[in-house]
Amino acid sequence: MVSIKQYLDEYKPESWLFYSGKNKQEHLNKRSAQKMVMKYKEIANINPLAKVHSLRYSFAPHLLESGTDIRFIQEMLGHKNIKTTEIYTYVSNKSISRIASPADKLL
Repeated sequence: MVSIKQYLDEYKPESWLFYSGKNKQEHLNKRSAQKMVMKYKEIANINPLAKVHSLRYSFAPHLLESGTDIRFIQEMLGHKNIKTTEIYTYVSNKSISRIASPADKLL
């Protein structure tokens, strides 16, 4: 399996991380992405019920947990309304455990 670093070194994408096979200025189309997920999810030991949308659904929470502002995530996902983005961002126990109580700072 090729790592992202190897992929970047070999293909040197300019506009899109995964471009269409025809033109580096065109992104990978939806059907091609679906075929790739179907092909590689077994190799990567991903849930067999996963679909392309599963990747999109997991993208936002990962960004949010790493500290990315929700407005940037909204822009990246192409949502006009922040409420749509919030659907993708569930609150995890990891995030909750990092919240410090203002009272703790008094001690």
